[in-house]
Amino acid sequence: MSLIVQKYGGSSVADAESIKRVAKRIVETRKAGNEVVVAVSAMGDTTDELLDLAHEVAPIPAPREMDMLLSAGERISMALLALAIESLGHDARSFTGSQAGMITDAKHGSARIVDVTPVRLREALDEGAIVIVAGFQGFNRDTRDITTLGRGGSDTTAVALAAALDADICEIYTDVDGIFTADPRVVPKASKIDRITSEEMLELAANGAKVLYIRAVEYARRHGVTLHVRSSFNNNEGTIVYNPSETVDAATLVARARATSNTNTKTGSESAVEEPLIAGVATDLSEAKITVVGVPDIPGKAAQIFTLVAKTGANIDMIVQNVSAASTGRTDISFTLPKSEGQTVLTALRADQAEVGFLGLQYDDQIGKLALVGAGMRTNAGVSAKLFTALFEAGINIEMISTSEIRISVVTRADTINDALRVVHTAFGLDADDVAVVHGGTGR
Repeated sequence: MSLIVQKYGGSSVADAESIKRVAKRIVETRKAGNEVVVAVSAMGDTTDELLDLAHEVAPIPAPREMDMLLSAGERISMALLALAIESLGHDARSFTGSQAGMITDAKHGSARIVDVTPVRLREALDEGAIVIVAGFQGFNRDTRDITTLGRGGSDTTAVALAAALDADICEIYTDVDGIFTADPRVVPKASKIDRITSEEMLELAANGAKVLYIRAVEYARRHGVTLHVRSSFNNNEGTIVYNPSETVDAATLVARARATSNTNTKTGSESAVEEPLIAGVATDLSEAKITVVGVPDIPGKAAQIFTLVAKTGANIDMIVQNVSAASTGRTDISFTLPKSEGQTVLTALRADQAEVGFLGLQYDDQIGKLALVGAGMRTNAGVSAKLFTALFEAGINIEMISTSEIRISVVTRADTINDALRVVHTAFGLDADDVAVVHGGTGR
């Protein structure tokens, strides 16, 4: 008997009919002889609606009470889904994050999982029940408070449960048929990826691909969890996210992927054949750029600047330092960071401007980042030239460049980022013959 963890996002359980459809899928998985654990998100836009309500009654809501409020959405979903499964004649038991043993740190709104003790879940499975767990939430032992995990919390919940229960596979259900080479809402002819390494998926997630959140991918990679990203609207094979260093034979991974599907896929050690040059292209419009103008070009100034930035807790992405001007002995340093942290960092830098000795600050929140990702970059020349040529021919200017072994990122204007995505996608031969199907919602 295989143990399968499934995760359903808000668009998959948006209303009563959707919940009944998901319940049938879960029951079919159980009838196939599998133990089933399900992590579920809040229905549709419930979380956003609760956030709006909170800000109507309190301009600055208390973090503890916000977690109490927001965790209610998943509790509603888990109970309704359990009721729907019960109506189909199968035993189902729902559990909150704390009941499921999801132990976190004490940071409200973005808690991190520190331990999973799924004793009650294992007992329920042993008694033949289907287990439903509220995603996105946990419990801190020291404060004894409910916590929430932040963006992508239900994905992370599912992966953590799969790791703790030693599941055969973790299925992430969305409203698209898997992971695509680009966002199919922007690039209609984006191609579905049959398999992708966890390393490539980490890069795509970190650079704006929203079908999987980076924390879930990191957790899966660290704990050896194989992911199967697929649609909750059909039974088509999705995308396998696997760790190529795992010594699991191909037959085992194929069996996991086919647990609730009748189609074929190539995964696991079949990846011994050469990987595609490019896995996909991602874009991100959530960042801003700060330029520190006229920095004295002497040792220690960059350290001063980024020490100030670090004290704000801001997450820096790309950094570029210009060549020093010989006439002034000064240089400019630019870096990108989330827009939500921009004003805090500007305030911190202005407060110590005299001590650091720079001349001024520039803030630009109209930028977009494009990232080209592929393990094949390691062994293929000319990728950068093709990328830059495609953008040049489309008249798109590059403002910043950053690279890793398997990624090239560029910053351009926000209003050209979708055009950039389409021309790069075409230039690298990623366009499919058919238009990708988006069943509804946002891909979550």
